[in-house]
Amino acid sequence: MTTINKAIFLDRDGVLNDEIGDYVWKLDEFIVSPGVPESLTRLKAAGYYLVVVTNQAGIAKKLYTAADVHACHAKLQDACGHLLDALYFSEAHPSVSDSILRKPDSGMFEKAVARFNLDPAQCWIVGDRYRDMEAGAKIGVRGIMVGETEAVDFTPRVADLRAATDIILGAE
Repeated sequence: MTTINKAIFLDRDGVLNDEIGDYVWKLDEFIVSPGVPESLTRLKAAGYYLVVVTNQAGIAKKLYTAADVHACHAKLQDACGHLLDALYFSEAHPSVSDSILRKPDSGMFEKAVARFNLDPAQCWIVGDRYRDMEAGAKIGVRGIMVGETEAVDFTPRVADLRAATDIILGAE
């Protein structure tokens, strides 16, 4: 089978919703960032699958549950017109448990590649941490770093998902 599909992998906190400096799991603190619904609409119109890949170590640390994560994802889907094709999360944290799903490992990416028959060379990861870029690079996915969450040198680096969307669509 020929691999023809492309996707945008999206980190969650700091990309799709506002980063609050701590775990985001309470619905009233889960705020979809400005420009996200419009950006996702543009990417979907350009033929990309939209796949959320997020570490949720608070589950392993027993700060919240998978049900809390699913509630936040439902709120995100509602705010974005249900455009997201898959929402993957890793419950692991090295202090509690290891997992190949947890970024910087690429397990969540590999699941989506298999599920949607993706060509990694046609995919992008948009994230706010270097581990997002590392996870994508492990399977040949290009990265765009957004925001100032982490002080690392990475290019391209832009303000937000809107700017990342402009780069992705401009590269086609």
